[in-house]
Amino acid sequence: MTRSVAEAVTDRSGVPSRAGGGQLRLPITRGWRIKEAPAAWLLIAPVIILFGISVVYPLIDTIRLSFFDIKGLAPAKWVGIGNYVTLFNDPTFRGTLVTTLIFTLGTTAISVSLGWALAMLCAFAPVHTTPFRGMMFVTFGISEAVSGYMWLNILRPDKAGLLNAIIGIFIPGYAHSWLGDPNTALWALIFVASWSGVGLPLMLCFAAVQSIPKTVLEAAYMDGAKPTSIMRHIMMPLSLPGVRVAIFINLLGALRAFDIIYVMTGGGPVRATETVGYFMYRESMTQFKLGYGAAATVVLLVAVLVISIPAIIQRTAGAK
Repeated sequence: MTRSVAEAVTDRSGVPSRAGGGQLRLPITRGWRIKEAPAAWLLIAPVIILFGISVVYPLIDTIRLSFFDIKGLAPAKWVGIGNYVTLFNDPTFRGTLVTTLIFTLGTTAISVSLGWALAMLCAFAPVHTTPFRGMMFVTFGISEAVSGYMWLNILRPDKAGLLNAIIGIFIPGYAHSWLGDPNTALWALIFVASWSGVGLPLMLCFAAVQSIPKTVLEAAYMDGAKPTSIMRHIMMPLSLPGVRVAIFINLLGALRAFDIIYVMTGGGPVRATETVGYFMYRESMTQFKLGYGAAATVVLLVAVLVISIPAIIQRTAGAK
């Protein structure tokens, strides 16, 4: 059976054509993909090389180092899983794990909850709250080191500290070392980290609310629903995708926190604010136990993967 001239022209040009029966025929692009594969690999080769040098190689080398006992400039000694056994038998590291858990969950819960609540309120007046949302999002863009130095002045232990000065209005002569007291240092750090992380949940949840069809909200208003009911039964459930993304990002950020701890407390007092990330730095860079610090790094990596992989699988399945 011979093809029509229109079909032949269409097949050569790559534009879909209709056969004699009116059925749409799509061009076969397998040959084109094979021919374009070398060019595609050539374009992504620089990215792959940089990723391998900056991520893959350090990762593999860190895992390798975790099986050696390396102290300063002394020769490396193979210990197998000895570093991991010592690590989990170390009461200091176990306390660090608890501190990391409290810091991560506390920071994520406060920042996401506050950002979600502010997004719900801003959704009722999106135009008038634009400057406020901009100012809140700026906090997310500030470097953790800069944020830490700024809050150091606010949390100063003497009367010159802003927080002590405000409390001193109601309690004359009040002064408390917020970062020097083991009972309050971690919670002060959680508050500061939460302040820095509110901006992203606010913008993500606000964007999710803005994507709700206007007809749904108009129908609720016409049925006599009050603003609180609309927020509770419509806006909050439909903004959950933004909440989930915010939880994932803030959870990973809190788990890997280092700069703000280094600037504000240095892991103290008496290691009350030392997380796994700072424990890794202390053991590797100040105690010169490179293998021991590498083992702590691998533990942190596993924790990040445990959180990341299920979220990535869920997002990928949703995309399909």
